[in-house]
Amino acid sequence: MNTYAPEEVERKWQRIWEEKGSFHVEADPKRPKYYVLEMFPYPSGRIHMGHVRNYSIGDVVARFKRMEGYNVLHPMGWDAFGMPAENAAIKHGVHPAAWTFENIDTMRVQLKRLGYSYDWRRELATCHPGYYVHEQKFFLDFLKRGLAYRKKSPQNWCETCHTVLANEQVIEGCCWRCDNKVVQKDLEQWFLRITAYADELLDDLKKLEGGWPERVLTMQRNWIGKSVGAQIDFPLERPTASGVTSITVFSTRQDTVFGATFMSLAAEHPLVAELIADSPEKDTVLAFAAKVRDMDRIVRTAEDMEKEGVFTGAYCINPVTGARMPIHVANFVLMGYGTGAVMAVPAHDQRDFEYAKKYGLPMKVVITPKDETLDVASLTEAYTDPGVLVDSGEFTGMDNEAAKERIADFLEAKDMGRRSVNYRLRDWNVSRQRYWGAPIPVIYCPKCGVVPVPESDLPVLLPREVKTRPDGRSPLPETPDFVNTTCPVCGEAARRETDTFDTFFESSWYFARYASARQTDRPFDPEEVGYWLPVDQYIGGIEHAILHLLYSRFFVKALRDDGYVAFDEPFTNLLTQGMVIKDGSKMSKSKGNVVDPDVMIKRYGADTVRLFALFAAPPEKDLDWSDTGIDGAARFLSRLWRLVRDELSGMLTAALPCEAFSDADLTALPPVFKELRRREHLLAHKAGSDIRERFQFNTAIAAAMETVNFLFANVEALRREPKGARVVSSAVATVLTVLSPMAPHICEELWEAMGHADSLAGRPWPAHDPKALLTDEVEVVIQVNGKLRGKIDVARDAARDDVERLALSEPNVARHLTGKTIRKVVVIPGKLVNVVAG
Repeated sequence: MNTYAPEEVERKWQRIWEEKGSFHVEADPKRPKYYVLEMFPYPSGRIHMGHVRNYSIGDVVARFKRMEGYNVLHPMGWDAFGMPAENAAIKHGVHPAAWTFENIDTMRVQLKRLGYSYDWRRELATCHPGYYVHEQKFFLDFLKRGLAYRKKSPQNWCETCHTVLANEQVIEGCCWRCDNKVVQKDLEQWFLRITAYADELLDDLKKLEGGWPERVLTMQRNWIGKSVGAQIDFPLERPTASGVTSITVFSTRQDTVFGATFMSLAAEHPLVAELIADSPEKDTVLAFAAKVRDMDRIVRTAEDMEKEGVFTGAYCINPVTGARMPIHVANFVLMGYGTGAVMAVPAHDQRDFEYAKKYGLPMKVVITPKDETLDVASLTEAYTDPGVLVDSGEFTGMDNEAAKERIADFLEAKDMGRRSVNYRLRDWNVSRQRYWGAPIPVIYCPKCGVVPVPESDLPVLLPREVKTRPDGRSPLPETPDFVNTTCPVCGEAARRETDTFDTFFESSWYFARYASARQTDRPFDPEEVGYWLPVDQYIGGIEHAILHLLYSRFFVKALRDDGYVAFDEPFTNLLTQGMVIKDGSKMSKSKGNVVDPDVMIKRYGADTVRLFALFAAPPEKDLDWSDTGIDGAARFLSRLWRLVRDELSGMLTAALPCEAFSDADLTALPPVFKELRRREHLLAHKAGSDIRERFQFNTAIAAAMETVNFLFANVEALRREPKGARVVSSAVATVLTVLSPMAPHICEELWEAMGHADSLAGRPWPAHDPKALLTDEVEVVIQVNGKLRGKIDVARDAARDDVERLALSEPNVARHLTGKTIRKVVVIPGKLVNVVAG
């Protein structure tokens, strides 16, 4: 094969790798392991350039780590349940299962065509009963120890998708999947008590420092949102009809409680309905609450949002001052934080200040700067800086920070409140009112109540013989063969739970299943998972910083406490790759700027597409698609082919990368051979360092390109000296070995063309010789009285006196010494000459 034909080369080597099982791997306690994993794809039907970039990054890491001697696990599977498959199937009039598995077949072919080094024997699909049977068992374990529970509460509801959404799945008031407006709806739902692990999830972020991007760690810290303060009880002026006698607030500013002048409730607060039951303001409050409930949570807490509210007609009492406080419903108070009630201290909180100003509510100053007085009438904004307490009873005169502890003691002693820790994090709602998901293994019996499905009856199979509804509503509640069952406790007629698991339930543990993906009697083999886990390098998009990554961290801790695993964190290192953009925006069908990987592979070959995706930008940065760039990658690979198969073919032998040569061997050859050897070893050193330490694939590729350019520039001189054939062959072997993780097919083919009988897939990374990096000459900097005055090139082993003589004779140095007396010359061999003169 004299002409480079990418498709022919690539299919040949993909067939060889598959026949030889080149990337099959087994646990081997005698060898160091390395588990590299890219976030598995949703089987949408076609891969896109974002997939190509993500999986190409992972494949370079996997291939490189094999070359470094690691036992590498690199698996692939499918995040196969969820609304998108169901919606697409409804649109096309097919069953979600048929749609999903057809898409998996298509995408598997596409991924194999790119030559990724997966152990396909471990492939999994989360919609397979052999997978979700284990998560049903996990759920039952969680249920036994109270980690799973059911409650009725207001939920985020998507009218388009006909299902609830977790808080994390609501983006700026809209559904994360369909982008339509989310409303609130009261429903009985299943939850996982992720808040039970809030402190550990927060504290263990310290273990991930240095391995995870700081941006992701910050996002998780903020989402968990730990606040230390106090719960304070404000007695109601009149108890409600149901007997409620007080409103409890959570505040981190108990030092300002003496300045609380009114109470603000969230529109969703259950007490609102009771407070307005016989109030003239009832209709006004209900209309306002309905409007606010459906507002975007982020908008409601934005600093620049106009503060609005209504008076309920009810009052509570400030427990420390006895003041009568009107109770309002305000748009900036959320039920999802604290208790859904806020003691308003308008003189010391800007939101309360703006609200009080708008509605003419009272203010009271209780903190002032040291040695200063604040007048309420002169305030133009809330005073929120530290200071000294005033008009605060026995605490007057105290530093406000120190007073926090004293006031907390006081509240507890008087039974007015108690110290408390609050979290922004809320328990994970795992119920979904859709068909295409794993059934929740619970039965409802009129006599026995909520009954877990016995483990012996698992899996609860999702029925395939159903018709999906055009509006997206689940057909399960109207499927008698599924719903109707018998109670496993009393044997009476009962009904199954018809909600299915949130698809994030599946993706929260799949990485552990890969360790022993064909286990049937348990989710994974303890020895296998003990060897492979945790994942050493995880790769995926920043958009999963909270949802998937937080849920996975929680799941591992929960499984650990149930005895399944013995580690605390799922992913030791995390790389969040940038997006692929074109014409200044992310590729999307709606923008009409999508580049089809299949078209690119057919035109250029998989190696070119991979090389461009890796060379165009560092992995953490966005990659700007460029037709010129991919053309350049194609030209480079064609040039590499010509170099090996044409320009140097007559002198290439099966030399090893960075082969050792004696000084005598190199001295007998023209200088270009020694320079080639230096560049070869520099390539092995630099490319290895760039990949290993920084994932800078682009600079590693650039270093290989420079070596290829040097070979081309000196090809005539190299060919004139047949005795240097092994030096040239070694350099070419090193180029192919270094490039093989990025462009594996062409490198394998050229490696074979050099006469090698083995495969590059099993070769070690070239070991550079530090001595080979040294040049015959070094650059020495010359200073006169500490100031740079010149530079000279001298022999590396030049004598001190010779270096000093050459330095003093350098024209610019000599000029700066004119008329001066040399008092001292300091020579640092190979680096510096400093002349002290006066």
